Amino acid sequence: MYPKKTFISKQITVKTISTSTTLKGGHWLIHESASDEVFITEDFSEEQKMVFDMSSHFMKMEVFPLHERIDDNEPGLLPSLLLKAGNQGLLGITVPEKYGGVEKDFITSAIASECMGCAGSFSAAFITHTGIGSLPILYFGTEEQRQKYIPKLASGEWIGAYGLTEPNSGSDALGAKTTATLSEDEKYFILNGQKCWITNGGFADVYTVFAKVTGKNLPQGKSGFTAFIVERGYEGFIRGEEEDKMGLKGSSTVQLFFQDCKVPVENVLGEIGRGHIIAFDILNIGRYKMGASTVGIAKRAIKLSLDYAIAREQFNTSISNFGAIKHKLAEMAIAAWVCESAVYRVGKWISNFEDELRNAGEAFNVAFLSAAEEFAIECAIVKVFGSETSEEVPNEGIQIHGGNGFSNKYLINKIYRDNRVNEIFEGTNEINRLLIVDMLIKRAMKGRLDLITAANSVGKELMSIPEIDNDDSSFAREKKYIAGFKKAILLVAGAAIQKFANNLPAEQEVIMNISNMIINTFIAESALLRVMKLTEISADAEVQTDIMRTFLYTAAGKINSAAVEALNRIAQDDELTMMLAGIKRFTKIAPFNSIAARRRIAEKMIAEKNYCF
Repeated sequence: MYPKKTFISKQITVKTISTSTTLKGGHWLIHESASDEVFITEDFSEEQKMVFDMSSHFMKMEVFPLHERIDDNEPGLLPSLLLKAGNQGLLGITVPEKYGGVEKDFITSAIASECMGCAGSFSAAFITHTGIGSLPILYFGTEEQRQKYIPKLASGEWIGAYGLTEPNSGSDALGAKTTATLSEDEKYFILNGQKCWITNGGFADVYTVFAKVTGKNLPQGKSGFTAFIVERGYEGFIRGEEEDKMGLKGSSTVQLFFQDCKVPVENVLGEIGRGHIIAFDILNIGRYKMGASTVGIAKRAIKLSLDYAIAREQFNTSISNFGAIKHKLAEMAIAAWVCESAVYRVGKWISNFEDELRNAGEAFNVAFLSAAEEFAIECAIVKVFGSETSEEVPNEGIQIHGGNGFSNKYLINKIYRDNRVNEIFEGTNEINRLLIVDMLIKRAMKGRLDLITAANSVGKELMSIPEIDNDDSSFAREKKYIAGFKKAILLVAGAAIQKFANNLPAEQEVIMNISNMIINTFIAESALLRVMKLTEISADAEVQTDIMRTFLYTAAGKINSAAVEALNRIAQDDELTMMLAGIKRFTKIAPFNSIAARRRIAEKMIAEKNYCF
């Protein structure tokens, strides 16, 4: 029998710390956050600002000028650009120094993701390589595997890719059919099957591939969904032709075929039968990083659209003077700014929790994966909101460009096409919406999140006369709105659980409405807390306050609409009437001149000829 240690590494156990001072995942829903609990871009350290500038400069000098050559899929171009990024340390920002990285904190890696994630095909290659292409080995590999692969991945000498999806298993990743059987001499696993939509697949050197281990000569109980490290050139490993895609024309996307592919037993990643742990944990990180990258995408689309609107004249005046154009520019800025607020709020939570775990003596991989899992709900939130922002903002940009926006001669067209896929990457937004509610409920059932007490309090409040609010502190009204939104969520979610019980997963429309309420509330609260903190450190936050209030005003309507639609499915007669009255109370918002606010937002950018928030 083969020596067990050659291909079964110690399984990572996710950790929690009961005495943690960091707010836990999901707890914001039942907790009134304070402005000093959030991290905002204005809090960047000098080193983080330097990374922002360095990353932005790299994109401006090395990537943006080559977008046509990249889209033409010039052989060797993307790998050469990744190598240049590696030479500047941009591929190994969070990789420990012992493996060739620069070992910076998680916020710094988010900054790089924002800056490096705004250039379509190059960004897809970069994010894949630094995320799912490298992190499975870094966080789940043995020491020998890390020493062999991570330094070359961090430098860009080798490129990474990830093989999970199959033609008949997309969202149902565990339904994959690719198999791995142990060879008679017990030196190899023999892979047979097919993977599809593999970014970087055409030129990668190292692939994390998932397959179901089967066979007779395995240790007892050692079978099932498993990850493997597969190198280019392995016998029986074949890469297919490049896919013809709607966007990301310059990124490599191929199918992978395994025909009796021989993978050494020492290339098992993690434990046999525990590959789903790797897949799910790495997806948490990928979802967060996508949220960060979409901020950069939105800002780039805003800059292009702003320049065009200022320069373009109709009826003897710049179209930037028109109210309809100002509305669009403002909506684009609002989406980017509130998304950014949520991204760095979540990023700091992950970073803080990782630090606590490491200070408690946990290994770097256990600490980081545990921190990412703790905030998996919030990672899904920023992925959904960010990916939809990265579609909506360029879409408005195309509209500002008018007929020219439909022409391939204008970059806004390419940005729209390249980023439509973000709503599909890292789990479709529909799947992520379902997961957000599912994770909240599971945490409540496990005692990790006391939603029951909070929901019961909301139920009692419905039966009582509203109290007079005498709070006259700064932003008291906005804080009350957020508290009301949270009560609306608890009311609808509690009613759904009570009504459908174990059948709730089948009520996907209801779940998605609840998820939309959660997403809008979290984003709105993040924007409010950022403005509150800004006003404490700067006297000039008037336009940012306009951004926050406009988003909050819009969010109130969306939350109300989602709640009403869900309750119409959940309840009826007097019960429904009572609940709808509660939703009306919890989502009520004072009149607000959002048209004037949007004009001020747009005019600020027009005056400065830039996204300036």
